[in-house]
Amino acid sequence: MTKIQNVRGTYDLYGEAKRKAKKVISVGSNIVEKYGFEEIETPIFEFTEVFSRNLGDTSDIVTKEMYCFQDRGGESLTLRPEGTAGVVRSFISEGMQQNLPVKLYYTGPMFRYERPQKGRQRQFTQFGCELLGVETPQADIELISMAYEFIESLGLAGNVTVEINSLGDTESRNNYREKLVSYLKEHFDELSEDSKNRLEKNPLRVLDSKEECDKQVVANAPLYSESLNEASSKFFADVLKGLDDLGIKYRVNNRLVRGLDYYSHTVFELVTDKLGAQGTVLAGGRYDGLVEQMGGGKVAGIGWACGVERLSMLLEEDTSLPRPIAVIPVGEDTNDEAIKIAYKLRRAGYRVEHSYNGNLKKRMMKANKVKAYLAVIIGSDELASQQVTLKDLDKGEQRTVMLADLLKEIK
Repeated sequence: MTKIQNVRGTYDLYGEAKRKAKKVISVGSNIVEKYGFEEIETPIFEFTEVFSRNLGDTSDIVTKEMYCFQDRGGESLTLRPEGTAGVVRSFISEGMQQNLPVKLYYTGPMFRYERPQKGRQRQFTQFGCELLGVETPQADIELISMAYEFIESLGLAGNVTVEINSLGDTESRNNYREKLVSYLKEHFDELSEDSKNRLEKNPLRVLDSKEECDKQVVANAPLYSESLNEASSKFFADVLKGLDDLGIKYRVNNRLVRGLDYYSHTVFELVTDKLGAQGTVLAGGRYDGLVEQMGGGKVAGIGWACGVERLSMLLEEDTSLPRPIAVIPVGEDTNDEAIKIAYKLRRAGYRVEHSYNGNLKKRMMKANKVKAYLAVIIGSDELASQQVTLKDLDKGEQRTVMLADLLKEIK
């Protein structure tokens, strides 16, 4: 019989790893809600067109990594590979344009058929946010500062660097595209096959290539900053000044780009060297052309997203659960009272481990195993007098208390 196991690139999240992932989501939710963002939950699958429109037909995600399938009605559906497309689709289909600006955040599983590596799996959890309807640099400053506060609140600011660049407006982008294509054609034979294919349709994606031959070519490519027009340069300067005013440190990375045409102006990433070669833990950017490309009106947008598991791998803080109180009945006639006491303690906010079976010695061993700090021992004789024994498991001291005073004595 074949051994039953999880699919390659998936994982079972439990124990400390799950607690750390929950902490990332909890901290993120608290931070973004302070900024006025409201949670949205979109379906785990959409019509394939939602993602192909969003991600472009030459992106690796669309051509190699999406999990697509046909339903019984013959429709092509896709498990979501990222969160922005579903949020923008919802923004359009639910008529949210009537109440701009719109601030939304999300969390949930995403799916990509990519080579599993440290912090990257074929099913992963993403946390992200989208701000729609604000064209000014203030939105960029707010989103980056929010991302930085999120990372800082996880205790990771010392391990993470903010990298930022500007793609400018459409005119600036077209200027750069011409210069880049001209340069890359001069080095066509040195490029990888993928980059050769991208050269005409999506040349900016060559700058993202991880192939060593492409990196060598790109090292001497024209800089994006040389193609920014006056308006784009001012927009970027205003964003950088805003970050300076907030005391947020950053590094301008002229090679940081996005390959899709609807991206404009600010792009940014928070990167670390703690996770090997793929060091990005949070990425974002302005996408003023996306809503229109997906069938909505001309609505500005900016957002960011992070991989929850990748971030949680960086957490060094102890996420252990609070130490419990052990409730230990001694004798069959004390079981009912033990259940009542455990219920009462849990309602009062304590974490309780109820010992179900075994003699007193085994139950005490179980209490030590779960690292209980206190035991409530319920014996038949004591219970007849409405008393129980409280034992401090760290000091080894114990005393008898009245059952009616149990909560007060524990406090």
